[in-house]
Amino acid sequence: MPVPELPPPRSSLPEAVTSFGATALGAVAARARETGAIVGTSSGAHTPPTLPAGLSIGPSPIALSPTAPAATGVPVPGTPGPGTGLERLLRGPHGLGTAGLRLTPREEPPEPVAAEKGRPIPGLYYHPVPEPDPGRVDEVSRRIKAWALDEVSLYPEEWEEQFDGFSVGRYMVGCHPDAPTVDHLMLATRLMVAENAVDDCYCEDHGGSPIGLGERLLLAHTALDPLYTVREYQPDWAASLHADAPRRAYRSAMDYFVRAAGPSQADRLRHDMARLHLGYLAEAAWAQQDQVPEVWEYLAMRQFNNFRPCPTITDTVGGYELPADLHAQADLQKVIALASNATTIVNDLYSYTKELDAPGRHLNLPVVIAERGGLSDKDAYLKSVEIHNELMHDFETEAAALAAACPVPSVGRFLRGVAAWVDGNHHWHQSNTFRYSLPDFW
Repeated sequence: MPVPELPPPRSSLPEAVTSFGATALGAVAARARETGAIVGTSSGAHTPPTLPAGLSIGPSPIALSPTAPAATGVPVPGTPGPGTGLERLLRGPHGLGTAGLRLTPREEPPEPVAAEKGRPIPGLYYHPVPEPDPGRVDEVSRRIKAWALDEVSLYPEEWEEQFDGFSVGRYMVGCHPDAPTVDHLMLATRLMVAENAVDDCYCEDHGGSPIGLGERLLLAHTALDPLYTVREYQPDWAASLHADAPRRAYRSAMDYFVRAAGPSQADRLRHDMARLHLGYLAEAAWAQQDQVPEVWEYLAMRQFNNFRPCPTITDTVGGYELPADLHAQADLQKVIALASNATTIVNDLYSYTKELDAPGRHLNLPVVIAERGGLSDKDAYLKSVEIHNELMHDFETEAAALAAACPVPSVGRFLRGVAAWVDGNHHWHQSNTFRYSLPDFW
């Protein structure tokens, strides 16, 4: 099946950014922390953002509407609201599907949607968002199932209900409201499915084991980061990429991605996938030793075994490119790490009862806190909610400071994209009652 041609990513490094070095960004972040600058709204009270005095107003952001029409005729979400400069940059666009792209408080939360199922965790800091566009959800869901069955033979017939219940189309449409076309959304959707295939088949439910995991992950990683070896052995490696479903999925998803992404975007993803695999290995080591780590050790593992590869590609899915020099800034890396950590604790919290019902002991933050802190299951769970909330507030503080310190359109758009991923990730976990239910702690 030929890979569709996507518009080339737009990339530029404005001259203005040369005045914003790591020291300046760090200084602004420190000032934001001192003044309590926080962005976002939640189900609980929190301090609204206060920009540090004396900050100059930068250029207004680019519009989120792409130059190319959407492939399916579905209207492209994202129309910038009124205003200019830093205020507009932080506030982000308006319109259906763009609520998660703002970095400042909304005047009021969006209206609840009748189709929404599930209930949020009491006390959890999150942003309500509208239901993902149903037209896009249907099209992405149709395409991803065809890819899984026809292109990579991902799963046997008996797994079909679980694949459908995962609702990956709804997940990715909700996390990427500024994707210009369904083809762009499919870049993220294939990678998400491939990553879950590796997790399930190598580590978790469907035949996974900590024994020999390092070898399996290394060989699978060569589907993302190709092996360059002598001609005699190259065919053996190439054949190995079709040896099992995880490797077939990785190879195909990455092939689509590199055709649409810039070289630095592809290399960035490979780096974050290596981080993910390193986190898998730490968790496997604890399982082999039947060891419960200290809470701080578990959180360190979760900074690697987390959702980071997903928000890091938000610009590729959005049809533009955040320049490599900006993406590599320590302050931006911190923002991405905090967002990824918070979203992964969301997974720990919503999947808590599912993992308790599964065979064996599954490590998640409430389980580790209960074991290491000597707390009841309920108190450990509630403490995990507090940890999530602190990570979310830190993410938003740092994002606001960075947007103020570096008012470059691609930086503002990337930060809004990461915020959208955080919001969409929570919404999917909250509403996916096929997979998740809350413990009876309230």
